[in-house]
Amino acid sequence: MFETVAGTLNLRPETPTDLPFLQGLYASTREQELALVPWTSQQKAAFLQSQFGLQRRHYLEHYPGAQFAVIELEERTVGRIYIYRASQEICLMDIALLPEYRGQGIGGALLAKLLEEAQQQGQCVTLHVEENNPARQWYQRWGFERLEVRGVYWYMRWKPL
Repeated sequence: MFETVAGTLNLRPETPTDLPFLQGLYASTREQELALVPWTSQQKAAFLQSQFGLQRRHYLEHYPGAQFAVIELEERTVGRIYIYRASQEICLMDIALLPEYRGQGIGGALLAKLLEEAQQQGQCVTLHVEENNPARQWYQRWGFERLEVRGVYWYMRWKPL
């Protein structure tokens, strides 16, 4: 638990009861992209459910022991952050906030804490972000650099000073 400009933030482990929230949160991160697709709302919902399930299985399979945390602001569930701490690096797998909580400094406060942890441990922080995702520029402002392009994703790294 720590204080931010937006209020008190807390990270707690995900539980199975969080799945409906997490699925809705995931859908909110794809709204802009799906607005361009001429599908019915039912088709979009089915696609989002499928993609959420595939992403979740991928994370659980490829990042054993990762921290899957729900972000709470003043005891309201507002997002998620997934972090995998390996021996040589920290991987920021995902960070997402509900639309009404974006742009309030919450993500920045969480990223600053993670970079502080990495700095203290002398570790890099890595992540994947889609090239057209606005978060890519945000990560660059935080000092992340592109190492390579992997399909539609930029593989990025932040190095401690």
